Order: sequence, then structure tokens, then C-alpha cells
Amino acid sequence: MNKIPLLAALLLAFPVRASLPADTHTVTEEERPRPIDSVVVTGARYRTDVRHLPMTVSTVGRGRIEQSHEPSLLPLLTEQVPGLFATGRGIMGYSVSTGAAGQMSLRGIGGAPQAGLPTTGLMVLIDGHPQYMGLMGHPIADACQSMLTERVEVLRGPASVLYGSNAMGGVINIVTRKSKDDGVRTGVHIGYGSYNTLQTEATNRIKLKRFSSVVTGSYNRTDGHRPRMGFEQYGGYAKAGYEIASAWNIEADINLTRFNASNPGSVAAPVLDNDSHITRGMTSLALRNEYERTSGALSFFCNWGRHKIDDGYSPGSEPLDYRFHSRDEMLGISWYQSARLFEGNRLTLGFDWFRFGGRAWNQPLDGSPRSMLADKTLHEVAAYVDFRQTIGSWLTLDAGLRIDHHSHVGTEWVPQAGISFLPSNSAEIKLSASKGFRYPTIREMYMFPPQNPDLKPERLWSYEIAWSQRVLDGRISFGVNVFYIDGENLIMRVPVDGRPKNINTGKIENAGAEAQFAWRISPAWSLDANYSYLHMAYPVLASPEHKLHVGAAFARGRWNVSTGVQYVGGLYTEVKVNGRGRSTQENFVLWNLRGSFRVCKVVELFVRGENLLAQRYEINAGYPMPKATVLGGVNLHF
Repeated sequence: MNKIPLLAALLLAFPVRASLPADTHTVTEEERPRPIDSVVVTGARYRTDVRHLPMTVSTVGRGRIEQSHEPSLLPLLTEQVPGLFATGRGIMGYSVSTGAAGQMSLRGIGGAPQAGLPTTGLMVLIDGHPQYMGLMGHPIADACQSMLTERVEVLRGPASVLYGSNAMGGVINIVTRKSKDDGVRTGVHIGYGSYNTLQTEATNRIKLKRFSSVVTGSYNRTDGHRPRMGFEQYGGYAKAGYEIASAWNIEADINLTRFNASNPGSVAAPVLDNDSHITRGMTSLALRNEYERTSGALSFFCNWGRHKIDDGYSPGSEPLDYRFHSRDEMLGISWYQSARLFEGNRLTLGFDWFRFGGRAWNQPLDGSPRSMLADKTLHEVAAYVDFRQTIGSWLTLDAGLRIDHHSHVGTEWVPQAGISFLPSNSAEIKLSASKGFRYPTIREMYMFPPQNPDLKPERLWSYEIAWSQRVLDGRISFGVNVFYIDGENLIMRVPVDGRPKNINTGKIENAGAEAQFAWRISPAWSLDANYSYLHMAYPVLASPEHKLHVGAAFARGRWNVSTGVQYVGGLYTEVKVNGRGRSTQENFVLWNLRGSFRVCKVVELFVRGENLLAQRYEINAGYPMPKATVLGGVNLHF
């Protein structure tokens, strides 16, 4: 009998908390999570107690991020957030184009409904600003870096009222680092391990009265566990803030990353010289205010990218005589203001304007004129309102509406409603119904043979009930939530008159349950677990039916050790499209171990081991993952 699904079923039968507070690892008493009054920003734009939000929000804090010793956020989020899964293909790096990984799905939304086409049903934000490629419309996984992150907030469910298109399945909001205490602090991280893997990072933080800044840079590389699978990434992040007055501050930041990646192709269909050279950048300027009765922000942001890709060739055939190039950008202005009009009330008004697009072309190597694939710019403008009313100390009602206009596709109305019920100080019951949508991308409408300029938005409705409880003064927290998702108009590639074409013909019908549990056993020991079950009427790539993670942490004196076992079952690595191809599912168990020892105030040694059971498994079809890998190094703090 397979004991893993049975264990998952038993865990589901014992309800566990649906949304943990930030930083749930055990380090010191001062750093411990406080379940009551956990503050988040993603579900409301303004800072609010997560208990009064009708939707489910998971948070992962800086302590947990540092404890993972990972340059990317995605492996940690896959472990810690129920229902969230990100694909991988090797020890480091995700890349783009054919053979790429880093495809993110949440409750089965965001995974490609057909093979080979990325979708954007899951929104990635940095400090509330959308992060996706202007032409292809999907986030770049290699830009989700831990070096710039203070915490991550994951809103599990549609968030289109606040964030518009692409937030159809949920939101991953990367909240960037800040200097909290006066003084200057510097940290250096150096690690080396399996397959000639090197990861480095240096960070400087300054806070002098009203001024604060964070500057960080990193360089990471690996040879990869297969020939011709090297990856190299270097980048930097800088942020500066100034408190103009007690209620006003201004912030500016810039984030740059450059990566070079090679794709060897699948085991059955190897490829030569499939290399990508990608540059991504982001900058923003924000003016924020926070008074006792009102708060808000006006921000400008710009994302851009430069891509150069050699699609490679099969052994025995001729190399390509051209290279794919693209330049894309996204400009945006976002404003919101939230105010407490009377007792228990909160009214939020907001406005968004986006301009996105770019150019793509094939450049012949012999100097011939380029062959244009796309040269397009589109606009999106939206306004939204969210009304929240708390009745007494036990009931909060929420209703929101967004009107969103796309310069080519048209106008979309997006409503949501929810209730948060607090029967006691230690219990929460939440109900919500919300609409999500996604506009077709420039790629889907104008690029490559399946393009169709007459595409309509994808749409879905999501319904959720959640319950959570805390006992023993918050030392144990647990909860469970169930959901149902019904969607239509999904964009599929189907044959029309003998040729492939993008058509709004797909459907999605997902139902499932998620559970979470945390137990602070003692000042040194803690346990946590989460489980998610997903039933898909229409199979979706990169969306497992079962995902279970059980972890333990120990911290005392100079030692800090954590370990976890993750089971993934029923993961679709291939799906049939219009009756063609095959559906393939994968099951695997991973054991990871991380530990550190503080030699002195300045020096800390660390080690990280992954897949220590040496499992053979695939996440992307034809791309076997590495067996056991180990990486160790040193952290310096001064």
C-alpha cells in the first residue's frame, strides 16, 4: 500500500492553518512569529490584519528565506505554500523559450493549458508592481531572487479586482528589503557545491535617521548535471528611501539581472547550441503616505528586457543561420488611497495605467535585413473600488469592483465579495467569491503561426471556504480551506483548416483542499506541515494532484538546522492536446536538509543538501532532475 497518499489524507482530516504568519522558522524568541495581528499588504494594498481579509494569504519571511540558502525563491515557495508549484530542470536556473522551467501554477491556474505555450494566470509583483515580459506576457522565473526579498506574500485565489489581468489564479508579491535599525550592516554569502555550482551575494544596508538604503549584488553559476546545461547569472539591486515627514516617504529602486543559459534538449531529442542570453531590468519610484485614518501611494514603474536566443539544431542537421532577438518594456502608473470614513469602515479607490509591448525579429547571421516577427504596443487602463466594513470585533464584510479596459480587446468588469468571521480571538472562518481574468498576450494575438488578433479574455470564478484555529497561546496553529474554480475561454492551440490557431475554446474546472499546520514545541524545536489536493476535470501541466511537505527545525545557541520531506503525486509533465499526444504523470519524494553553525559574531558556516534520497524523477518531460546534491559555504556579517 502506498503510505504517502494515506499520510496526506490523514493530514487533511486533521485541519491545519490556511495561512501562516511571516517567518515561521524557529530562531530566537524575539524572532518568533506572532499569529495574532499578522500584517500583510497584498490582499488590500494597505497594511491590514490578515484575519480580516476574506481571501487566503500565505507569507514567507526573511528568516526562512535566509535559512534556505537558495538564490531563487521558487524552491522555497513550492515547499511552503499549499497549492503552489514551480517547475525545475536542474540544480540552478530556469531560462526561457524551449526547454525552460520556472513555470508557476497555483491551484492549477498558471500552468500551460497546452504544451509549449506559457500562460500568465499567476501574477508576480515586486512591491506591488507587475513583473512580466511585454511581448510574451509571462513572468521571468530567474528574476524571482532571494537577494532583494524581505518577505513573500502569496494570495491564493483570484486577485483581479486589485491587480487586473494575469492575477486570475493568484498573486506572488515580493516585498523588497528595508533597513530597520540605525547603522550600517554588510553581509557576504559564498557557497560552492555539486556540478561546480557557485553562488555568491553581497549586501549593504544603511539607515541614518530619515534615510535608508539597500544595495546587493550576486553572481551564480553551474555546469549543470547534464552536458551543455550550464547556467550563469549576475545581477544587482539598489533601493533608497527618505522620510519626508512623519506620514510621508519616498522610495526609488532599480533591479538588473543578466543570465546565460544552455538547453541540451530532452533525452530523446537532444539539441546543440540552444543558448539564451537574457537581460531584465526594473525600476520604480513611489511616494507613500500613512496617516491614522488614511494611507495610499502614487508610483511609477518600468520593466524592460533584451533577449537573444539561438534555438539550436538537432545532431546531424545544419546550425541555424539566424538568431531570435527581442526588446520589450512595460511602463505603469499606479495610484490608490484608502480611508476609514467611520468606525469599522475602510474604503479603497485605485487607478492603474499600463503600456506594454516591444519588438521581436529574426536576425540573419550573413548581415541580411532582419525578419520582423512583431512590433506592437498596447495599453491598459483601470479603476477599482474596494469596500470593507467590520461589525463589532467578529465580522468583516468585503466587496470590490474593477473596470478594466484593454486598447485592443475591450472592457472587462471584475467583481468580488467575501466575509471574514471571527468567532473568537483564536479562530477564523472565511468565505469568498471572486472573478479572475486574463487578457490575451501580444504573442498569442500577433506572433508566430497560431496567432489570432480576435482572441477574447480568459475568465473564471473561484469560490472558497476557509477555517483556521490557534491553541496553546498560539503555539499550535492549524486550518483547512476548500475551493472550486470554474473557467472558460481559455486560449488553446487547435487546428483550423489544417493549420494551428489560437482559439478561446478551453475550459478549466478545478476543485481541491489545502491544509497547513505549525507547532512551536519548545524554544528550540518547531514542526510545520502543509498539504494540497487538486482535482482537475481538464489536466493542466505543472499542477500536481497531491503535494505534501513536512518539516522540522531546531535552533539553539550557535546551531540552526531544518529538514523537510516533500511528496509530489500526480504531477502532469505531459498532457493530451485535442486528443493528440499523451498524458504523463510523475510521483516522487524529496528529502532536503539545511544547517548552519555560527563560529563567531562575524562568521557562519552553512550546508544545504537536496534530494538526499537520490530520487530519479522529471518535472519537465524528458529532462531528468539531478540526484543528490550538496552545497556548502560561509556567511559573513559585519
